Amino acid sequence: MENGSTPPSAGTGEADQNGHLPLSARLLGVGVRGARTVGKATGIDRAVEVAAEEAIVAAVESEAVERAMARVLQGPIVEDAVQGALESDAVKKALLEAMDSELVDEVWRRLLASEEAQQLVERIAEAPEVRAAISAQGAGLLEDIGRTIGKLTRRLDDSFERVARRILFRRRRAVASNHAGIVSRALAMLIDGVFVNLSFTAIVAVATLVDNAFGDGGGRASNFAIAVGSTAWLALGSLYLVGFWSLAGQTPGMRFVGIRLSVHRLPLRRSLKRLVGLGLSVVTFGIGFLGIVFGEWRRGWEDRFAGVDVLYDERRPEPAPWSLPEPRLEPVETVEPIAEPAPVVEPEPAAPTVEPPPSPVA
Repeated sequence: MENGSTPPSAGTGEADQNGHLPLSARLLGVGVRGARTVGKATGIDRAVEVAAEEAIVAAVESEAVERAMARVLQGPIVEDAVQGALESDAVKKALLEAMDSELVDEVWRRLLASEEAQQLVERIAEAPEVRAAISAQGAGLLEDIGRTIGKLTRRLDDSFERVARRILFRRRRAVASNHAGIVSRALAMLIDGVFVNLSFTAIVAVATLVDNAFGDGGGRASNFAIAVGSTAWLALGSLYLVGFWSLAGQTPGMRFVGIRLSVHRLPLRRSLKRLVGLGLSVVTFGIGFLGIVFGEWRRGWEDRFAGVDVLYDERRPEPAPWSLPEPRLEPVETVEPIAEPAPVVEPEPAAPTVEPPPSPVA
């Protein structure tokens, strides 16, 4: 007391200075231990546990608890919890570790090696949409290559013509022309010659077999094969040119380079005339082609005979379907029908009033 210490209070339930519990606490502990001993001995604690367990099960299986759980699951609590778990660094790290594990690689290997996956790949590859897309990509690649080569040959046309005119002291072209020049035509003719020669290979093979089978291997057989081959080559080339000029207005070589005739489908008679003019230009060692270099309209003998021009084909890639502007739907104006005027009903004439005769005066 004198040192400023506070004496322990008996009613506070705290330990005194010697560490002993107060009397009330000790009595309560003894009572609890005694009740627990009596409960174990009599089986009351087991009965209480069974009753509590059945009460909990009945409460969980009740409709009220089911409705409460449904309300919790439908509320934002579960969604917020899942969103928070997905955005946590621990979940991201666990997912990355799972994706980099050997188990995932083994699953993918077995999946790709399965027969079902092989059948799925074959079915996709055989789909007509996939084949059409691959064909369109191949055709688009060729179109892009041809468009690039066409731009290059146009510049070469102007350059070759400028140099040739300067050498021969001819006046330089003042305005650029849209008529195809000599380089573009020569490249198109070279590509067409490749196609004709590839087609002609089968005819040469047949002629060689005939020569070896029925000839004696001397000069007569070789001359026969050469004559047949040359005639067949000329016929095939003539048919090739005339056919494409008459059907499409351009040969595959012309289409690849980007030039065409001014007539979409040249009549057969004019196509034959153009073939004759082409042959004469070749026989005269290119004299008929000089008009392409020095002429104002770049016309050779074949063009003059057929009355046609060779123009640059302005080809542009078709736009993608998603790049096309959506058609605007104009609002449809509803025209109200004009009400017809009601027919005018003329009033009927009133019946004449007949006055009664005067009564006799008495």
